[in-house]
Amino acid sequence: MSRQIFNRSVKVDGVDIFYREAGDKKHPSILLLHGFPSSSVMFKNLIVALSDRFHLVAPDYPGFGFSGFPDKDLFEYSFSNISAYINKFTDEINLKSFTIYLHDYGCPVGLRLCVNHPEKIARIIVQNGNAYDEGIGPQWDETIDYWQNPTPEKKARVSAFLSEEGVKMQYTAGLPEELLPTISPELWQLDWDCMKRPGNIDMQFDLNCDFENNIKMFPVFQEYFRTHQPPTLIIWGKYDAFFSVEEAHCYKRDLPGAQVHIVDGGHMALETNFDEVLKLIIKFLG
Repeated sequence: MSRQIFNRSVKVDGVDIFYREAGDKKHPSILLLHGFPSSSVMFKNLIVALSDRFHLVAPDYPGFGFSGFPDKDLFEYSFSNISAYINKFTDEINLKSFTIYLHDYGCPVGLRLCVNHPEKIARIIVQNGNAYDEGIGPQWDETIDYWQNPTPEKKARVSAFLSEEGVKMQYTAGLPEELLPTISPELWQLDWDCMKRPGNIDMQFDLNCDFENNIKMFPVFQEYFRTHQPPTLIIWGKYDAFFSVEEAHCYKRDLPGAQVHIVDGGHMALETNFDEVLKLIIKFLG
């Protein structure tokens, strides 16, 4: 079977959506939704490894990676709107039913798709993605304080992650020394190259502030779990510096049949624990 990745683009309501695709369309499909600050490039190794037995599709969100970056006056950069575009994207490429892989920002994007179109969802894979309050630990206190009481001084502090060093830290924060060599430097460098486009940092800050609305959606996501009981695999890197590992087991409150695995890695578990994550996914998908 071919393991070739095809790099494609399709217009969704006038916005170019770049996506990577591999595998036979006759096989079960997996929709791979990336996190911050990355793009579909984070899934390249996984796509190659699984493309002999699955059909895989990984889009870049508007304003991320190689997708179009429409002006903020022409496009609403919110998780709700990005989710709506990703849903329309699945319609454009005739992706009717799929396992959905949710990481970081991909979790609120994808879970909105699950809530609004449960008929499309065959299974769920969550890798370090939020749907419970327990994941929002004390590292979020300063950001939440800014959301509630914004000032220019607070903005300067909480926006520090939107920098070259801040982007690199998305991959390396919290990792023990022995895991640092697992991080490919081209990933965060590509992320930063995309982010430093004129206007993108401002957009990214606005989108990050919209994360407050994701937290408000947690009860809705949890109700979806309870109602539809999708087969679910939870994978969590225990060194995640952004989302507390305490959240991983919370999914079993509403999905008692969920498989939960804590790996000895970080926020970007596809980098720090690729072999282990790959085996868990293959076993889960049968």
